[in-house]
Amino acid sequence: MAGRGRPRRFDRDAALRAAMRVFWEHGYEGTSMADLTSAMGINSPSLYAAFSCKEALFREAVELYVRTDGGAPQRALREAPTVRAGIDAMLRVNATAYTDPETPRGCMVVLAATNHTEANRDIGDFLAELRRQDLAELRARLDAALADGELPAGTDTAGLARFYVTVLHGLSIQARDGAGRDELLAAVDAAMSAWPAP
Repeated sequence: MAGRGRPRRFDRDAALRAAMRVFWEHGYEGTSMADLTSAMGINSPSLYAAFSCKEALFREAVELYVRTDGGAPQRALREAPTVRAGIDAMLRVNATAYTDPETPRGCMVVLAATNHTEANRDIGDFLAELRRQDLAELRARLDAALADGELPAGTDTAGLARFYVTVLHGLSIQARDGAGRDELLAAVDAAMSAWPAP
């Protein structure tokens, strides 16, 4: 029976979390393999053996982000008793998360590949699709609220969804630019004041 090779000498989950943080801070193109191996505490052959390549590692890091740090806002949107409360909670959860001193500022999915070269178009497309899914989920929640009479008849749910996703993404950019939690929460207050009148 053939041997299985040497066992891994590192914690794959911890290494993945470290890679997620580096990508979150520096983006896909701004992160080098040396940055990754240093943060993960492994050498290049171990990285390739465990994760295949930089792109595969990035995709797995984004999936981890969406399941963990980036997942709370969507849960807030889904679990709130009304669509207005859900959007308000989604924005506030993000304003707080984006300014948490324990994590990089802003949203990994919004900021990690907004600028990319043609060689990395697949990464840009991957993140754009995740952002489109957020928009679709918000639109579906608004459509359901309209059907249930929670929103005034004739509300443009597509426009409303795009407006609040734009606010959401803007919060991320403002946080990366140094805006504080109170400033972001004030922006949320202003955005919620635009809610359609009953």
